[in-house]
Amino acid sequence: MTKKVLFLFLIFIFLFNLIFYFACRPAARWHELSLLFFDTICDLKIYGTEEEFASAVTTVRNIFTRAENLFSPRAEAYSSEEVHQLFRLARKIYFDSEGAFDLTVGILTEIWGFRSKSYRIPQREEISRALNFVGLEKIVEREDQLVVPEGVIIDWGGIAKGWALDQAFQTLQKEGISRGFINAGGDLICFGKNPDNKAWRIGIKHPRKSGFLGILEISDLAVATSGDYQRYFEIKGVRYHHIFDPRTGFPARGKQSVTVIGPQATICDALATALFVLNDASKLLSLYPDYGAIIVDDQGSLSFAGKTFLFIPLK
Repeated sequence: MTKKVLFLFLIFIFLFNLIFYFACRPAARWHELSLLFFDTICDLKIYGTEEEFASAVTTVRNIFTRAENLFSPRAEAYSSEEVHQLFRLARKIYFDSEGAFDLTVGILTEIWGFRSKSYRIPQREEISRALNFVGLEKIVEREDQLVVPEGVIIDWGGIAKGWALDQAFQTLQKEGISRGFINAGGDLICFGKNPDNKAWRIGIKHPRKSGFLGILEISDLAVATSGDYQRYFEIKGVRYHHIFDPRTGFPARGKQSVTVIGPQATICDALATALFVLNDASKLLSLYPDYGAIIVDDQGSLSFAGKTFLFIPLK
């Protein structure tokens, strides 16, 4: 056999094996699934093979279950490294926001009936007493434990879903998933291109009407919204919602919704709560230059603060 024939034969074998490999390789496609976590529907949309999707679902389930166990109401396991890391970030945002974001509003959540769903307006004296147990500086780290004084109740609700989303996204990336979307009850993270090979189009819910306020076009970013329409009750035409001003003990006033966009869902989650409480968004967002906010005030007027992202308002 001449060298030329041998060379052509080897080329043929190589091409045959290459074709066989790609023909037999499992096809990647888009997969969708809804899960129930954090008392809400969580939607997954992942691009990959059947095996990769099954692994991704297991990953998300495990991380979300871990988040529920660590950060559910009345959870008191304060020694894990995850708890310490999230507490340190929450403490940073607490001081950056001058107390507008505060994990210790748990007692306010209780006395207003949001935890039991037996809604009520507490007496001012009761609110005044409760405020003695509000303030994140009351909690200290001692060695491997958070020391929480008696009467102080931690409420992780303004940051835990964002943490879970970030953990899921980071783990999926390590597993080779490069395109996807995870939505946990309105807090979400999207990465890579959407099924049309374009940026993801994310609808922002209108706080007073059915349908959307507008559409974000983004990729590789997280979105979190705090709104007075998510958990609330009304008495004599007045809406009382679950986002408390830690300084007054009453539901924060002046806004219907705040949506924050940025690279980390954890920070988006906490900033959305803080900005809902604050009157001036620009000061806090100047400390987080990669984040921007879409704000609807109590009159329904739309404004923007911080970094700008492509947003298409809908009439």
